[in-house]
Amino acid sequence: MAGTVRLEPVDERNLEPLLSVAAAEAEPGDVMPPVEAPAGWSHARREAFREFHRASFGGLAGPTRTQMYAILVGGEVVGMIRMARRDEPGAVETGMWLGRSARGQGVGAAALRELLNEAAAAGMRLVVAETTRDNSGAIAVLEKCGAKLREDGDRVHAEICLDSTPPTF
Repeated sequence: MAGTVRLEPVDERNLEPLLSVAAAEAEPGDVMPPVEAPAGWSHARREAFREFHRASFGGLAGPTRTQMYAILVGGEVVGMIRMARRDEPGAVETGMWLGRSARGQGVGAAALRELLNEAAAAGMRLVVAETTRDNSGAIAVLEKCGAKLREDGDRVHAEICLDSTPPTF
């Protein structure tokens, strides 16, 4: 990994760099909800990407109850990680995506550790994630960060308790 991994709340400053990475290095379905638009990164899909992220500018206390962070390595945007409040008090759900060029370099685990620090600072006690059994990269990141995993068919549910001591790296 070339450079320090840090998180910045997604805002107008980093939204266009985030969109550029998404369009160049990720599939639309991996980085945003489905949109009725032509395949690929059409103008309509790019606008929907912007709207989707702008809706969360209010953070955990805002209408979407979601805080999105741009993941930066060496000052460059390489992906996004989020935490969204769940109905259970003190619990958030996380999810992330990385551009292809940032994968397999430890960026995901470093970003998740940073998010766990942000969640703890926000008073959260539990961080959960959902993925699929075939998403070996996500499963490896979750395990490196101390998640307890439970399989249910093709789905994998992960829980990280922030009340316990996080693993040392």
